[in-house]
Amino acid sequence: MRYTMSHWGTYEIHEKARGPRLKPLTGDPDPSPIGLHQLSPQVSATRVRRPAVRKSWLEKGAGAHPELRGREPFVEVDWQTAFRLVGDELDRVRGEHGNEAIFGGSYGWASAGRFHHAQSQVHRFLNVIGGYVAHRDSYSLAAARVILPHIVAPMNWLMENHNSWDDLEQNCDLFLTFGGVPAKNAQISQAGVGRHRVREGLRQMAAAGVEFVNVSPISTNLETGAPVDWVPVRPGGDTAFMLALAHELHRQRAHDLEFLSRYCTGWETFEAYLTGAIDGTPKDATWAAPLCDVPAERIRALASRMIGKRVMINIAWALQRAQHGEQPFWMVVTLAAMLGQIGMPGGGFGVGYGAENMLGSPHAALKGPSFPQGRNPVKAFIPVARLSDMLLSPGAAFRYNGGTYSYPDIRLIYWAGGNPFHHHQDLTRLERAWQKPETIIVHEQAWTATARRADIVLPASMSHEKDDIGYATLEGLLLATRAACPPEAEARSDYDIFAGIAAHMGLGEPFTEGRSAEDWVRHLYDELRIRWDAEGVELPEYDAFVARGMIDLSDRDPQTRIMLSEFRANPEAHPLSTPSGRIEIFSETIQMMDLPDCHGHATWLAPEEWLGSAGRQTLLHLISDQPERRLHSQLDASQHSGAGKIKGREAAAMHPEEAARRGLSHGQIIEIYNGRGRCLAGLCIDPEMTLRCVRLSTGAWFDPDPETGVERHGNPNVLTADVPASELSQGCTAHSCLVEVRAATHHPEVRAFDLPEFTQGTEDMSEG
Repeated sequence: MRYTMSHWGTYEIHEKARGPRLKPLTGDPDPSPIGLHQLSPQVSATRVRRPAVRKSWLEKGAGAHPELRGREPFVEVDWQTAFRLVGDELDRVRGEHGNEAIFGGSYGWASAGRFHHAQSQVHRFLNVIGGYVAHRDSYSLAAARVILPHIVAPMNWLMENHNSWDDLEQNCDLFLTFGGVPAKNAQISQAGVGRHRVREGLRQMAAAGVEFVNVSPISTNLETGAPVDWVPVRPGGDTAFMLALAHELHRQRAHDLEFLSRYCTGWETFEAYLTGAIDGTPKDATWAAPLCDVPAERIRALASRMIGKRVMINIAWALQRAQHGEQPFWMVVTLAAMLGQIGMPGGGFGVGYGAENMLGSPHAALKGPSFPQGRNPVKAFIPVARLSDMLLSPGAAFRYNGGTYSYPDIRLIYWAGGNPFHHHQDLTRLERAWQKPETIIVHEQAWTATARRADIVLPASMSHEKDDIGYATLEGLLLATRAACPPEAEARSDYDIFAGIAAHMGLGEPFTEGRSAEDWVRHLYDELRIRWDAEGVELPEYDAFVARGMIDLSDRDPQTRIMLSEFRANPEAHPLSTPSGRIEIFSETIQMMDLPDCHGHATWLAPEEWLGSAGRQTLLHLISDQPERRLHSQLDASQHSGAGKIKGREAAAMHPEEAARRGLSHGQIIEIYNGRGRCLAGLCIDPEMTLRCVRLSTGAWFDPDPETGVERHGNPNVLTADVPASELSQGCTAHSCLVEVRAATHHPEVRAFDLPEFTQGTEDMSEG
C-alpha cells in the first residue's frame, strides 16, 4: 500500500482506471473528508501552472506600479528566466539595502512532509543567501505562546503533555471547557494526522459518566453523544466569568491553600485583587454577570458544582485571539491552581483540547526528522501579526515580551507557505501595506489572493505530488509517503525551485550540499534511524521502509499521561521553567515590564472595541472561527468546501431572534459591515448560536469587488481589527470585532477562483 499524509489525515493511494484516488487510512475511527479532495478537478483548475511575472514589474523593473498588484495581467516565463529574475533581484536588494530588507514570510501549513516543508525550505534558502527578517509566534497562538512560559510552561511542552483521553475517561468527574472542544478543528495536526481520536475520546468520557459544561457562544462545538450543559457567554467576557468562579470558590473557602502555597507563587497578590481589597471591586458573580451575559446565579451554581469533584478546565485557542487574549489563559491556570488538582489524574487544565488532533494523544513524543535550516545572521524580527505595521511604519518602535524593538524597512517579501490574505486582519489595510515593498515573490500551488498580488509567482507542487517522510509528534505513525501523481503542469517542489535560484546566484552547493530531494529524504531517514535507535526504536533500512510504507509506533505508547504529574510529586526535583520554578499566579517578571495592557496577574480588561461601542447595543460580536470543510483557506475551491456555502458564499450563522430583528430569512444574501469593511455571506439561521453574535468562519478566498470594495465571498478578515492583543505578545485580535448585519441589495458574482489574466511580455525579457 502507498500512502500520502496531509494536515487532514493519512490517506491510502488506490490506483484506478481513471487515475489515482485517495481513501482514508484503514482503522482511522473518524477520518476527515477534506483531504480526499486534493485531486479534485475543482482544485486542479485553480493551480499555478507555470512561472508568472506581473507585467509592469517584468517590463519596468522592481517597484513598478505596486498599486496594480492584483489588478494587472501576468506574463508566463520559463523556469530559467524565473531563476534569473528572482536571483538577480535578491542580489540587488541585499547589495543595495542588506539582508535586513528581505522579509521571509512563511506561515506553516505548507506541507505535511518532514523534508518538503515550505517553511523549512524558505528559511534554509534565505539563511544561505545571508539571512532575512523573520516572524515569531503564530496567528493561532501568539498570546498564549508568550504568556504561558512566564506562568507555567512553554506551549509546545504543554501540548505534548496533556492528560490523555483514557485518563479523562477513567478519572475526570467534570469537564469544564471555555470555547468547547471543536472536533472540526481536530481534523488536523500541523505536520499531519495519523488516526483521529477527539470524537471517540469525548464519547468514551460521556459513556463513563463524565459531566460536561460548555461555556461558549456556540453550543455545537462540543459534541459527546450525551447531554452537555451549555452556558451561552458573550465573546470576550470569559475572563470576567472565570474571575467570578474564582471569587465564589474563595467565598466558600473551597480553594486549596496548601497547593497554592507549595506549588504556586503570588497567590496573596491575586487574592487581594479578586476580593476587591486593592480596588474596592470584588470580582464576584454580580460584577461579572453584565460583562459575560451570564446570570449571577448560574455562575455561582457552576462554582458550587465544581467543589468536591475532579475537574478538568479546558480553554479553546480562540479565546486568546482577542484583545487581552493573555488573560483568559492566565485565568484558566489560576482557577485550576485554586482547585489544587494540577498534576492529578482527571484534573488540572488543558490549553486546547480539540484545537489539534495531537492534544490528549497517548503516543510517545519522539522527535521526528527535520530539514536543517542553518543560522539566520539577521536579528531583526516581527511578531507574526504585525505584518502591516512593519510595512507601513518602517523604523517605528514596538514592544514585545519585555523588549523594545523597531520595524525594519522591507524592500522584498519572499513568501513560501501560507496565505496572508487569508489569516491577517483588516485586509483593506493589508492591501495598502502590500504596495510598499519593491518586490513580492511567492511560491504557490493555486492562484490565491496572495499569489494574484505578487510580482513573481512560482508554481509549487502539493504534498500528494512528492515523495517524503510523513511524521507528526504524538500521531503514532511513521510513513514513507509517495507521490500519488506527477506535479501539475510545470509545478516543482520548493526544494527544486530554491536549488535552481541558488545555482543562478552561485550558491547551489551551500543550499543543496550536493544532494537531490531524494538524497535528502534518505539522509534524513538515516539520521532518524540512528537517533531513534538510541531511544530503543529499531527502524529498517530506507529501502525496506519505503517498501513497507508505514510503521505503527503504538507499541511505544507510554502509560496514561498526566500533565505536570512529576512536578506535583516533587516540585523541588522537577521545577517548572518559570523564574520561580513554580506556577506564577503573580509574575514579578511581567509586573516589572510595566505594561498598560498586561499586569502582573490575571486581570479583567475590557476590549477597546467594547468601549468604543458604548450605547450601541445592536452591534453583534463577530465569531470568525475555523471552518469545518477546509483547513484555513486550503482547498476552498473543492466541491467539499463549496457544499457548505450558500449560493456560492460563505455561510454566516445567527440566532433566529437576531435575524428576525433585522427582517432576515434563512438562505438570504446578507451584508456584514463595520467601519473597516463590508462582506457578503449567505445567512444560516441557527438556534444553537447565542444572541448578540454572528458566526462567519475563516478561509473563504478573499474576493473584493473592484467597483464597490465589498468582499463578495464571505471573508471575515475584511472586518477584523489589525491591533495587538497587548504589548506583551502583539498577538492577533480577530475575535474582538463588532459588526452589524443587513440584507444585501447588490449581489455581484463571486470571482474568487477565477484565474488572473495572462498576456505576452517583451521578447527579450521573457525568454532570458
